[in-house]
Amino acid sequence: MIDPYTNLTILFQGDSVTDAGRSRTNDAELGGGYPMFIQGQLSAAHPAHNITILNRGISGDRSIDLVNRWTEDCIDLKPDVVSILIGVNDTWRRYDSNVPTSTEEYAQNFGTILERVKTELDAKIVIIEPFLMPVSPAQNDWREDLDPKIHVARALAQKYDAIYIPMDGIFAAAACHTGLSYWASDGVHPTSAGHSLIAQSWLKATGLA
Repeated sequence: MIDPYTNLTILFQGDSVTDAGRSRTNDAELGGGYPMFIQGQLSAAHPAHNITILNRGISGDRSIDLVNRWTEDCIDLKPDVVSILIGVNDTWRRYDSNVPTSTEEYAQNFGTILERVKTELDAKIVIIEPFLMPVSPAQNDWREDLDPKIHVARALAQKYDAIYIPMDGIFAAAACHTGLSYWASDGVHPTSAGHSLIAQSWLKATGLA
């Protein structure tokens, strides 16, 4: 759980799912995705508390890209909470660009940034499980690449005492009632309902709801 009764700076990191059209020049413009939904809920629930939300997601990023920009886009910002969603592009680039990221490379990259958070910031870590809703037959093949990476994320969450949000499973359960495309029309990028479900799951897991 995270204590809202302190001056919190929460950093959201990841790829296009986190980016969601955020501004590169104005930190108050968080984009149209789950960081914005979370910010709205936190502002309504804790109006008297100084909670700052930062979004540094970048569309197209893989785990190695987070490693390469981690000093500027995480360490230098000195957040109290670091929330990370990364992994689907490590899988996707194998299939659309023939640029694979092995499970071992993903584990090394993810472990590197988490170790830096713990040793250089001592911030609380939140890991959102990478997810895929295979809306096309071809995307079913992606599971053999993504599923081992999900297991890596789970193991790293345990190692670094992170709050873990099993988003792949949460979406799978929700899709039983609606179909997959309701939550992500292309299987990767959430609809507004999908972003809302991520935000709800994040707030519940962190105790900030």
